[in-house]
Amino acid sequence: MFAMFADPQMFNNGGILAAIIGFYFVFFIIFMAIVIIPFWFILKKAGFSPWLSLINLVPLGTLILLYVVAFSGWKVIPAPQVAWNAPPFPPQPPYPPQA
Repeated sequence: MFAMFADPQMFNNGGILAAIIGFYFVFFIIFMAIVIIPFWFILKKAGFSPWLSLINLVPLGTLILLYVVAFSGWKVIPAPQVAWNAPPFPPQPPYPPQA
């Protein structure tokens, strides 16, 4: 069982390590794009510089940026609130004649 750990050929496979690092780098870039692109649009709509979304590259930067966006005043004009009137209720049926 421990023979596979003592095999010196197991540690000489640099190709496997290079493939793992390559896949990790590709998945990291894809994941960062998935996180940064929505933050880019949110910050732009909130009136901030969209370049702040690159703070997500820093460890815990997403959490810091989330708190900055959540608790700061957004520099946007609120949309006018349209008054919505509920439709009128149907008229109640007349009472049946009583004798």
